[in-house]
Amino acid sequence: MTHVILAEVTASVSELKKNPMRTVAAGEGFPVAILNHNEPAFYCVPSKAFEAMLDRLEDIELNALADERAGEKRIPVTLDEL
Repeated sequence: MTHVILAEVTASVSELKKNPMRTVAAGEGFPVAILNHNEPAFYCVPSKAFEAMLDRLEDIELNALADERAGEKRIPVTLDEL
């Protein structure tokens, strides 16, 4: 069976157990695919990369909300009414 591996660097669960920090460092700031019996089990993501992913997701959500609100009916208001 084939599997999509979404990382350039891979390591086995055994390698991760032996030296977790060296395994993370092998990714040079990018995620490392952790394999169990040659199948991807999970991704080891450095904290800076994880924070960047969360920031990007938040930006996408906020843009979607802004796009949704841009389509709503607008009520014209003058400065005097404010």
